[in-house]
Amino acid sequence: MKARRRLAIPFAAIALPLALSACSTTKPAGPIEVTRFVDADARSQLGNTRLFVETAPGSPEQGLALTPYKAAVAGELAAYGYNESARSSARQTASVSVERTQIDSRGRRSPVTVGAGGSTGSYGSGVGIGVGINLGGGPQPRVVTRMEVRIRDVATNEVLWEGRARLDAPAKSPLAKNEPAAAALADALFRGFPGNNGETIEVEVNP
Repeated sequence: MKARRRLAIPFAAIALPLALSACSTTKPAGPIEVTRFVDADARSQLGNTRLFVETAPGSPEQGLALTPYKAAVAGELAAYGYNESARSSARQTASVSVERTQIDSRGRRSPVTVGAGGSTGSYGSGVGIGVGINLGGGPQPRVVTRMEVRIRDVATNEVLWEGRARLDAPAKSPLAKNEPAAAALADALFRGFPGNNGETIEVEVNP
């Protein structure tokens, strides 16, 4: 009997944390999905010139909410010889469009509320859910951020390069907030710039 009790006690001690872990497990962020297009004749024109980074017409995110994404794009392109300048002196433009979507535990989608400071607002707002531990073990709320960038020649208005990146992160992850999401998306989008025409790659990120 004593031997049987000694075996039962450790089993019970291990079973409880495993059960709690199953209830609170959240799918990690990423990988970031990236698709890029580049005109073969335009490769020689990319990089090493003056660039104006602007908000793309129709971008769901506008104003201050888009600031960290535009800054991240400019920062990544600087590594390829681009110098950010005023529109009047730029030879190329980079149009940035961002869309952020909140997905609740039932798969319902709604826009993400973002404050002026760039942090993510209340994820449960308007959909009747919270962001605490889901004791039922179901899916946790997530935030999907999509960024699209088009680089155009100012003189001809021709699109020289186009890229799209998508990040899916838990609502409680730092990557659900604007600044970390912007940095991660821009890094993935311009890794190995300009890339190959029509390619789709995946870039791993930390949760």
